[in-house]
Amino acid sequence: MFSGKSEELIRRVRRAEIGRQRTQVFKPAIDTRYGYDTVNSHSGAHHGATPVRSAADIAERLDPDVQVIAIDEAQFLDEGLAPLCERLANAGKRVILAGLDQDFRGEPFGPIPALLARAEEVTKLSAICMECGAPATRTQRLIDGKPASAHDPIVLVGASEAYQARCRACHVLAV
Repeated sequence: MFSGKSEELIRRVRRAEIGRQRTQVFKPAIDTRYGYDTVNSHSGAHHGATPVRSAADIAERLDPDVQVIAIDEAQFLDEGLAPLCERLANAGKRVILAGLDQDFRGEPFGPIPALLARAEEVTKLSAICMECGAPATRTQRLIDGKPASAHDPIVLVGASEAYQARCRACHVLAV
């Protein structure tokens, strides 16, 4: 979290639009932090998006003439996302995804490992550890200001009130 993933997705979509490419942006319907039908960055950048519940929803809502498909918070979607993205890429579409590769426990998150394995290009962004200032690749979930337990539910949509960027050394789980 807080590495600029959504901002980078928005930037890439806007560049495609400047190039007069037809775009569609999707986001998981469960992510309502900054609005129901927009992708938003923590810095305030935003772009309209179609909320979806599954990869099948994306397939149903795709405009056949779209050239660029962007999906934010891909980790919240189902395992059908990787085969869908593979079909779209094989059909000549440009597919841009943003998402966390690890959950708050530091484990692979949702469909992301399968997506990483199939991608032609991967840009891994890091944040700044909110404890020590080192590059942060982990997400620290906090409950009442204390580290969450490995037994807590995997999906809990939130922002700075529930999560911090942490480096490997500063990332902890409660026992």
